[in-house]
Amino acid sequence: MDEIIGTSNRILDINISGKSWFVFEITAEEREMYLGGKGLAIKLLYDRLEPGIDPLGEKNILAIMPGVIMGSGAPCSGRFAAVSKSPLTNIMAASFCGGPFGIQLKTAGYDGLLIHGKSDRPCIIHIDHEKVEFQDGEPFWGLDTQTVQNRIVKKKNEAALVIGPAGENCVRFANIASGQRFLGRGGLGAVMGSKKLKGIIALGGKYRISPVNTRKFAKLKKKGNSYIKRNRISIAMGKFGTLTNIKPVNRAKMLPVWNFYFGNHDHAFRLSGELVKDKCSTEYHTCKPCSIMCGHRGQFRGKKTSVPEYETSVLLGSNLGIFDIDLVSYFNDICNYQGLDTISAGGTIAWVMEAGEKGYIKTPLRFGSPAGIASALNDIATNTGFGKEMALGSRALAEKYGGHEFAIQVKGLEMAGYDPRGSFGQGLSYAVANRGACHLSASLFPLEIFFNLLEPENPGAKPQFVKFFEDMTCGVNSIITCQFTMYSYILEAFLTKRTPHFLLKFIMQNLPRLAIALTDSSLYSDFFSAVTGIKMSSKKFLKAGERIHVLERYMNTREGITRKDDTLPNRMLHEIMPDDLKKRVVPMEDMLDSYYVQRGYNSHGIPSKATLEKLNIKNNK
Repeated sequence: MDEIIGTSNRILDINISGKSWFVFEITAEEREMYLGGKGLAIKLLYDRLEPGIDPLGEKNILAIMPGVIMGSGAPCSGRFAAVSKSPLTNIMAASFCGGPFGIQLKTAGYDGLLIHGKSDRPCIIHIDHEKVEFQDGEPFWGLDTQTVQNRIVKKKNEAALVIGPAGENCVRFANIASGQRFLGRGGLGAVMGSKKLKGIIALGGKYRISPVNTRKFAKLKKKGNSYIKRNRISIAMGKFGTLTNIKPVNRAKMLPVWNFYFGNHDHAFRLSGELVKDKCSTEYHTCKPCSIMCGHRGQFRGKKTSVPEYETSVLLGSNLGIFDIDLVSYFNDICNYQGLDTISAGGTIAWVMEAGEKGYIKTPLRFGSPAGIASALNDIATNTGFGKEMALGSRALAEKYGGHEFAIQVKGLEMAGYDPRGSFGQGLSYAVANRGACHLSASLFPLEIFFNLLEPENPGAKPQFVKFFEDMTCGVNSIITCQFTMYSYILEAFLTKRTPHFLLKFIMQNLPRLAIALTDSSLYSDFFSAVTGIKMSSKKFLKAGERIHVLERYMNTREGITRKDDTLPNRMLHEIMPDDLKKRVVPMEDMLDSYYVQRGYNSHGIPSKATLEKLNIKNNK
């Protein structure tokens, strides 16, 4: 086996239309400014995509980027990114996955993959360290995500990215599977489907990945794992998976119930990680390598399958009035085999239920009843009956039938499972997130709800922390490591860990600039430096994250995104939950004005010329 020390810097460019390919190298400047992963993908697409292209057209490009530290053995480093223009939102979308494809692509010698063009018939691409082959995909067209992988992955060091029927039918929220992990959000499976690309196989194992500075790396790995092992949220996720969030979110009245009409429910415990662990005899089933161990599987309906994640359990569970984990597991399996994003699927079905209840449409779907949900999911994936309209998402449905005020989406992306009326910082984050109602763009709800470090209903300090976590998250998603490490790496650092809770909370809420300046994110920049040999301070790392975020925003503004889009559904802005004695709604406008100032955007939400120049972002169109 040969060795890559640091990064190969080789990007594989494949044109499906011409059945051609070539390899190019990214520059040292691009690596330093955009890191890798999401950041490098955004930069490469910015240089190549024309504004206004059809996301399902020949000119759209799908970028697949393994992490910079993937293959090094760093904690939770087995994730890779996919970036493209979304057919669901018509703006940029990035999604992340811990499946096996990333490491096989990287150990084949590539730091990234760009796919453009369109085949005239179904095809499969096979990649190894020296060539690309185009194979007939017709025999596999129509197969589900797991069956097709079982049939096309034939060697020990092979892994695949595949779509199911939903991707083939260009469902706007179709996902992409790698093993039993998924590039879920934004409809990137439809991008593959529009290109008639059923799957991509990578044969790896040609190279092993070694850090440039092995001694420094070993110390960082030990330190990172020690932080993870003592952080209470990481410990809880290891025990109960992401379903550990159910109980605290329900207590905070932030749990989506009946299309976000209510914020809690007496039966929520039936979806909790504690109950599922005992009832379903769960065991670990994680991304590799992983130190947090949040992924689990267990016995559901007489068979062993993945434990539904928190987002799936609330969007296909409580948000539909369903509190039976076996039913949620059944719906989850349908989505996984058909290739559907569970968040958008659940959000869209919830809109249909409420629209039917209010007389906008006729539908048999009803809150609290599982009848018809499985059929609806299959109809969406196959474009059958009303499923063909549901396949466009809740925004498109509301534009056609009315009911926009209860279409729980931002910029076309259905909202993740935390009601922002209980977490104003999360509300601002949803509103301004580049890909839409994304809980991972800047996750403030843990600071507000789990750690009690920011006052949930106080808008003060939220714009500063949203910007800070957006920048950090873009950096984390560009090296790439799991975002769940952020709880451990930041909160277990020396100064933060030893500051009394009351004092830390006071500083964060009242002196956010000081709190941010004192936050130690050096593990991320140090890992990047140890692996690549490129000097990277914490300040420089955060500046790279800022550059990536602002460039993505700038690309979105070229597609028409402005202040009008940085908002929340009417339900969160004007409707009080029936049982909320605090009568909370999200005070968006003042937070948004302050956020724009923090970001260097004008009053319309457009990055100013000075901001672009400061970040060395050039107008290339």
